[in-house]
Amino acid sequence: MNEGLYPLKFTPQFKERIWGGESLKNVLKKRVPNTIKKCGESWEISAVQENVSVVSNGYLAGNNLEELIEVYMGDLVGDSVYEKFGVEFPLLIKLIDAQDVLSIQVHPDDEAALKVHNAYGKTEMWYILNANPESEIITGFNKDVRREEYLTCLSNGTFKSILNIEKPMTGDVFFIPAGRVHAIGKEILLVEVQQTSDVTYRIYDWDRVDSNNKPRELHNDLALDVIDFSAVKDAKWSKPEVLNKPVELVSCNYFTVERITLTGLVKRDYSLLDSFVIYICVEGDVSIEYGGSKTEHLLTGETILIPAELKSVVLKPSVKSTLLEIYLK
Repeated sequence: MNEGLYPLKFTPQFKERIWGGESLKNVLKKRVPNTIKKCGESWEISAVQENVSVVSNGYLAGNNLEELIEVYMGDLVGDSVYEKFGVEFPLLIKLIDAQDVLSIQVHPDDEAALKVHNAYGKTEMWYILNANPESEIITGFNKDVRREEYLTCLSNGTFKSILNIEKPMTGDVFFIPAGRVHAIGKEILLVEVQQTSDVTYRIYDWDRVDSNNKPRELHNDLALDVIDFSAVKDAKWSKPEVLNKPVELVSCNYFTVERITLTGLVKRDYSLLDSFVIYICVEGDVSIEYGGSKTEHLLTGETILIPAELKSVVLKPSVKSTLLEIYLK
């Protein structure tokens, strides 16, 4: 492999979900196979075992993400990222279409997940692409809750009364640290950025049954050990639009997410950043110029990984466009 690294696209992995719909196909123009009737998730970049993303563009097409990190190491992900995570890519990037409400769930932090599952925990964030005016997001509790009160409400059908419920709108941001109970409501399309982890504890599933007419498994004993029972403040936020400059939406130990609204050419300089960069196009149509004269194209709903060794790119929109920019500090 003597050619240099370039911006990498990956084949999306589509997931059938009991609560999924058709927005990934109809709104974001994803090529969802006909065999998937309720597509709830598109895993855009993943290092979850059995679900490792495969490159779809350029001469590295057909190689998976783990194989590429083995070969390119810090040149691909950044030296400090490689030092910490080795060949496991640290983020999982998803597009989620919730046609129906998801189960109420919680994720363990790194310490708890390591102890029980030998895995990373899961802190995540959501960026709302579309929501019905009636849609709801559940995030945390609306007051400090005692463990006994939580168990009583869970068993007697009054669980929703202690939950913090928000009305999402396009552009809203929700940060979901490990330990916070949460659920995506009906008719919401969003971007999810999370740690590489598939550890989820399901608490309550609205008395739903699966295709075999059986209720889905709950994990209430495990959940009790990791839930943060304190009231949630500042559960959602939105930042005003700024043209042609990055606006920080979330920054935590696991990822930083910025939004760039483009009306003209913008040069991004990563010479001080020791990390890969991910772009998700949430609106519009953008050319990414790199290496002098080379170009990759990004349409609404598409995701691309900029290797750490590429220290600058030029973003060139053909219409007003919005990108999410994701990296590790």
